[in-house]
Amino acid sequence: MRFVKIALAAAALLPLASYAALGGAPGTDPAPQMRLRSATSNSSSAAVAAYTVRESRDADGVTIREYVLPANIVFAVTWQGPVRPDMAALLGSYFSSFASAGQAHARGTGPLIEHNDGFHVESAGRPGHFFGKAYLPRMVPTHVRMDELQ
Repeated sequence: MRFVKIALAAAALLPLASYAALGGAPGTDPAPQMRLRSATSNSSSAAVAAYTVRESRDADGVTIREYVLPANIVFAVTWQGPVRPDMAALLGSYFSSFASAGQAHARGTGPLIEHNDGFHVESAGRPGHFFGKAYLPRMVPTHVRMDELQ
């Protein structure tokens, strides 16, 4: 019993992951790796990046990538790691759609894929290796192929 109390206390003191919810502003990680993608807008002579990628790693070793529009809105997230990330925090208001899809999907029968006009999620894996992506189709920049997101 004492071990459980110590473990719970240690877990409470660990740094929390600071990634954004889908459709919100990017996370507040003080030193995320930022990478500018080559996808550009052709609306003017000056090249404007279609999106940037913020990459961070949570306390469980899960790599989270946030795909951020110039308007500072996360239009997609991807994850890969030994466990699933905190899906409620990652998906924000779209978590209920994810949870509903999970309840309708028989456990252990393959990847979870849910798609409607406003939300798309793919989640798969096995113990030790989970991965997935979620995005908002209406916010995806023109000429961005969602199958290229890692």
